[in-house]
Amino acid sequence: THAAKEKRKYPYLVDDAGNWTVRKDVRNVRVMGSGTGNMKVFNNEWMTITGRSIGPEIGIGHYVGHATDAPVLILKSCIGNRSLGWDLLPPGSPSFAFEEKGKIWHYAGYKESPLRWEKGTEPKPIGWYAGMQYDGDTANAKKVLADLDKYYPGASGYEVAGFFFWQGDKDRYNAAHASRYEQNLVHFIKQLREDFDAPRAKFVCATLGQTEKGAEGNEGLILEAQLAVDGGSGKYPEFKGNVATVYSKPLCHGGASNGHYGGNAETYMDVGEALGRAMVELIGSESSLEQFAEHLDADSRPVYKAIKAKKYSTAYKALKEFYMAYKANVKEKKLDEDALERQKELLGVFKNEVLWPIDQA
Repeated sequence: THAAKEKRKYPYLVDDAGNWTVRKDVRNVRVMGSGTGNMKVFNNEWMTITGRSIGPEIGIGHYVGHATDAPVLILKSCIGNRSLGWDLLPPGSPSFAFEEKGKIWHYAGYKESPLRWEKGTEPKPIGWYAGMQYDGDTANAKKVLADLDKYYPGASGYEVAGFFFWQGDKDRYNAAHASRYEQNLVHFIKQLREDFDAPRAKFVCATLGQTEKGAEGNEGLILEAQLAVDGGSGKYPEFKGNVATVYSKPLCHGGASNGHYGGNAETYMDVGEALGRAMVELIGSESSLEQFAEHLDADSRPVYKAIKAKKYSTAYKALKEFYMAYKANVKEKKLDEDALERQKELLGVFKNEVLWPIDQA
């Protein structure tokens, strides 16, 4: 509330009356279960602000919602304090040996238990196995999709267009898992696409907010792994144009991942917006902005300049003025039909860029 209504950040979250906007084209669904245990539904509503805390899905939902004319379902299936090297280890991940303090340990591959045991000894399985949270999270997501009309009223079909992943905290406490993070993340991306029959789905991940570039140790390994899978890095040619990484350190307003960033809503909003923007770039929506540059006029040029400078609050205000000017032009017939059509098209493009609230658009 403080950030949106007093600091006036994220203007698309609040309408002119000071109420939270409600997007009727974006559904927000959040489910959770520990391992393969029972699924609990925490959210199942149109995208808006509810309760006292938020996640990155709010910023994500607004960006992705504006990037497509199709209805959008933001489906969050996860739980905290889970590692990619153990709980979220995807199917097909092999076991491996890792030396620590003079001992060689066998680290569990998918479906093995426990997490590790000394090489040459017999494992003593526990009530958890490698990949148990992966199995539970993907199964819960599939339950939602199988009962789609319950979670998106009126929907009869869907396409898995992309995945978001902001994780890594628990892996930083285990040197073996940190050392394998890149290998596991690459396999995780490919396995998700296979499990959801979505080979063309985009993938966007965010780095841990407290970890700076150049960091050493386990956190440095995890950061390097996350940056490596970005399609622009060139390390994995098959990820070019379909995988992106958001470096979130500049977006973190204090705290760290192990303390949920102090519950700072701006951290979650800023990282969410960045994740959404990265997804939008992968699906190609921003390319439409440049093609209209030569058609700018006095009303639209301030919006364009603010967007190019990434000054989105300024762009939002300029867009409101442009919108009012367009309405006046239509009413008073100040422009010919071609000029009005160009302004209308520009409004549509600009709305995608600065997250114009759906009820005002």
